[in-house]
Amino acid sequence: MESTDLLLPGALPRVLIVSRRTVRKNKFVDFVGEYHLDLIVRYGAVPVIVPRVSGIHTLLESFEPIHGVLLCEGEDVDPSLYDVSGSELSPDELEHVRSLHTSDTVIDHEKDSIELRLTRLCLERTVPFLGICRGSQVLNVASGGTLYQDVEKELAGKRNNDINTIKHIDYNNYDGHRHKVSIIKNTPLHHWFSKSLEGEGENMEIMVNSYHHQGVKRLGPRFVPMAFAPDGLVEGFYDPDVYNPDEGKFIVGLQFHPERMRMPENDEFDYPGCPLAYQEFVKAVISYWKKTSTCTNPRSTTPKLDQEMEKRRKIIIQSFCVAKDIYTAKFDVPSSKGSEHEAGAEFVKSRTALSLQQEKRLKQMGATVRNASSYMEGVRKNEARGIAAQNVMERMSIEQLSELLSFYHKMGKICSDVLKRKISDSLDTMIEQQQQ
Repeated sequence: MESTDLLLPGALPRVLIVSRRTVRKNKFVDFVGEYHLDLIVRYGAVPVIVPRVSGIHTLLESFEPIHGVLLCEGEDVDPSLYDVSGSELSPDELEHVRSLHTSDTVIDHEKDSIELRLTRLCLERTVPFLGICRGSQVLNVASGGTLYQDVEKELAGKRNNDINTIKHIDYNNYDGHRHKVSIIKNTPLHHWFSKSLEGEGENMEIMVNSYHHQGVKRLGPRFVPMAFAPDGLVEGFYDPDVYNPDEGKFIVGLQFHPERMRMPENDEFDYPGCPLAYQEFVKAVISYWKKTSTCTNPRSTTPKLDQEMEKRRKIIIQSFCVAKDIYTAKFDVPSSKGSEHEAGAEFVKSRTALSLQQEKRLKQMGATVRNASSYMEGVRKNEARGIAAQNVMERMSIEQLSELLSFYHKMGKICSDVLKRKISDSLDTMIEQQQQ
């Protein structure tokens, strides 16, 4: 359900953060790192902690409205959730990895379920999303990407002697360990750290903290990399089609923890750009909150649409967009109510006397239903095709479905742009003909 809350005095947009589970005094304890919470509050949002408890993934609607999601901590993502067919690790090597990273390789299925459902919700609705460390890996998997099950082992054969050898985790220097990353120009990461970067080449590098043994292997098709480690590992990525904080768009993944890149003696950030990922994220959250709210007037008493009214509204809009014919063409609409889509046709038919402004608006929208019976026949054929397509998709893997969804997302954007241009050209031609 989309967010339709009122902007009440004192209200703040909500950022969901899934907790991490640990054991303390022989009991499970859920927690979220304080730096994440501090930065979310500092920049004007309220963190809402989603506890990692059994069954919570089925209750996520109870956390609505959702204006942003931050995923930041946790163990390895379950390898069964992404394609591992190209893994170069043998069973013995995998067992060795488990012995080296005992606490990280224990799979938390409940946390995986919660975070993947939230991530896919954000991708579907374009809800602002920031993934830190494990959160970036979850984001990549949700978009059809894959992970290295152990970065150092799987990248070892791709390195040139010791030149590109990178240590991605140091249990003896957990917070202090750093390694270089090269930042790609004209990406959000470049803009955030611009005050610390000059020129090109080595001057486009910063030192980042690092405590992970997994990482992005194949980047999801919708994403563009923002930074690489010397061994080639992607250290940051984003969706350029969903990035404009001022418009409430933000889908970003960072393998490192900018919120923890601080000097031990005074707790100051290593670079001025470190907190900007959170600042821009919260800016997008606030914009999304305002854009999806019922109104911006705290005194307004405009009621929310109930489900039935919202359904009828969508039917009318869908009917308006059925064809590209000119509204002035004569048509006949039967009164049969055999399908819910006819409600929109009846709505159009009932308004035969329109003002010039209404008629102009309908022409601009390409709104007409010239022949409702043929339209309904098309609807029935589309429903049959939909059932056939669903049967095929039921046999596809999660990775195949994710890649298919990403492909149609891109194709849909292209089709939308071309359609808008063609309709605009058609309207210009029609206006010129009328003026003649």
